[in-house]
Amino acid sequence: MQIFKSLILSGVAALLALPIQAQTIMPQTASMDNLKSVHPWYGARVAYFGDSVTDPRNSGSKEKYWGYLQDFLDITPLVYGVSGRTWGDIPRQARQLQADHGNDFDAILIFVGTNDYNQGAKLGQWYEEGDTMVYYARGKQKALVERKFRRMSYDASTYRGRINTALKTLKEMFTDKQIVLLTPLHRAYFEGNDTNVQPDERMQNVSGEYIDPYIESVKEAGNIWGVPVIDFNAVSGLYPLINGTTYFHNEKDLLHPNDVGHKRMAMTLVYQLMQLPCKL
Repeated sequence: MQIFKSLILSGVAALLALPIQAQTIMPQTASMDNLKSVHPWYGARVAYFGDSVTDPRNSGSKEKYWGYLQDFLDITPLVYGVSGRTWGDIPRQARQLQADHGNDFDAILIFVGTNDYNQGAKLGQWYEEGDTMVYYARGKQKALVERKFRRMSYDASTYRGRINTALKTLKEMFTDKQIVLLTPLHRAYFEGNDTNVQPDERMQNVSGEYIDPYIESVKEAGNIWGVPVIDFNAVSGLYPLINGTTYFHNEKDLLHPNDVGHKRMAMTLVYQLMQLPCKL
């Protein structure tokens, strides 16, 4: 542990020794080389679950964040994201990962939820509550007492039920793997064709919900299931409602990041993941 701490401190010291301008550029020169020697995710095999932002077939960018992470940290990407998918598809992606690679990987990143919002998934509840009898004792003979009892909700028609199902599946399938959740990005107008037009996040969805509780629910899931969460909605810096084409595909597609957007996302992940173990 002392050796690991020393390595981390030496890496941080090397970064701080760089000029301010060098510290703020993308991690592609000396700063990245210094990080590689101490980064806990360097050389890892990582599975990526999600939707179109992760899908290699999406035309919004030539490169994807996981491709940049491969360049920056030599991470081998195992990509399972599919356009249009929701939290309800994560168990299928997990089963496909297991069929393809068994246990031969180090971590899973889950980046999904924006389609649940767009399709109007009901938020639902994390728990279902009922009454039960349980033994209890404090300073006297144990006795059965009545208590309220809650169990996880696995209602597939709700957003939180889907998240519960997905994380239960992953916890049971991959008991010793690091799992990291990413909150969905901010989103603006998207028009794929006449039958696929999606308003921006300022609009309520068909269930009368804004995007905010869909973001917050991912953060809540981290506490409920004991998994780390990276609040990409905040820390990525991507905000397509203003000057959207800086980081997003074009004026008709302010949903999918372009190459610059994906590179910034990957930069953010390099430093966010520095705080988390990978090869457990």
